[in-house]
Amino acid sequence: MGTFKIEGGHKLKGSIQPQGAKNEALQILCAVLLTPEKVTINNIPDIIDVNKLINLLKKLGVKVEKLSKGTYTFQADEVNLEYLESDQFKIDGRGLRGSIMIVGPLLARFGKGYIPKPGGDKIGRRRLDTHFEGLIKLGAKFGYSREEQFYGVEAEKLKGTYMLLEEASVTGTANIVMAAVLAEGQTTIYNAACEPYLQQLCKMLNRMGAKISGVGSNMLIIDGVGQLGGTEHRMLPDMIEIGSWIGLAAMTKSELTITNVSWNDLGLIPNIFRKLGIRIEKQGDDIHIPAHTDGYEIQSFIDGSILTISDAPWPGFTPDLLSIILVVATQARGSVLIHQKMFESRLFFVDKLIDMGAKIILCDPHRATVIGHDFKSTLKATTMTSPDIRAGVSLLIAALSAKGTSTIMNIEQIDRGYENIDERLRAIGARIERV
Repeated sequence: MGTFKIEGGHKLKGSIQPQGAKNEALQILCAVLLTPEKVTINNIPDIIDVNKLINLLKKLGVKVEKLSKGTYTFQADEVNLEYLESDQFKIDGRGLRGSIMIVGPLLARFGKGYIPKPGGDKIGRRRLDTHFEGLIKLGAKFGYSREEQFYGVEAEKLKGTYMLLEEASVTGTANIVMAAVLAEGQTTIYNAACEPYLQQLCKMLNRMGAKISGVGSNMLIIDGVGQLGGTEHRMLPDMIEIGSWIGLAAMTKSELTITNVSWNDLGLIPNIFRKLGIRIEKQGDDIHIPAHTDGYEIQSFIDGSILTISDAPWPGFTPDLLSIILVVATQARGSVLIHQKMFESRLFFVDKLIDMGAKIILCDPHRATVIGHDFKSTLKATTMTSPDIRAGVSLLIAALSAKGTSTIMNIEQIDRGYENIDERLRAIGARIERV
């Protein structure tokens, strides 16, 4: 199990470029299964979760060629469907949450899709009902082995239909869209997720010959086509990483420039950080964070009541950044209530921040009140374990701002979502060592 040793309390300076978006990559890579033609994808992040999915595609028979850093070609012209029923697939598929999104493309193109119950972050329950209910409405027959925890869907021919999703699941919407593009007739998906990464998937599919309208809204209308062709696609920068670097700059009182952020796809992220008092300057397509030498002050609501920051489906604030917001608030002037609505275990890392001296009241599994120190009392170094990707980076940011040398164990969790994070942080002055 890897470990980071972090000497905190040092100001950082320079520029950092966000990696390609992890959550987009997991969707886009699954979509290559929809065509026998070659698909070229640019800006793929070199992280554990994405590399696991690429290896899974290889075992399925997809021809994968790395052209350069972040650029690959994929060709699914000889897919090995027997692998789907092998014991090895049951092991490989469990190791990655995003593997669930191979089911829709396989079902649409080959008439069957299987997946073991996926793993991923231990952040609370993440139901798969939306995925399979949508596929069933398209005409698939569903099967589940409780003993093996193995799911399967089969259909001779999918047929378009109308469906109203119970939840605007991003991966669920992606799976249903990828199945519907090859279904017979028209499919309408209402209460569809509309995150930028889902929009990217739809735009890519349309370039491949799909007919999807309503992209960017919560109602997608898909007219099925007989086949899809190849294309080239470039992934967006990772908005979660962008938010992480904003928080890092504020907590360490550092002047940082985050380059090529695709401002138009950041939604509420800049404004939510501004509500914490963080100054964010737009410079072309870059974000510049000046050094907050005098700290930053949390806004109150208009009536003077304590600010509440909560997550919601897009265009609401992404749940993946609430842990960063919480850490940044520990050194703000003022107080804030963090309300994590979507996952019931994602705030369970706050005990580690409390050990470092943060003033946090964990109200219940979904809510925490943070009373900021205003930098009058720095966080103290400690030894801790990363529980999941986002909490791990939040703890890393806390450690970089803390007094003394901290140790973070189980850093494989961080590597699942952030590319060469220690090297990139050292390039802007961080004192971090991988041991």
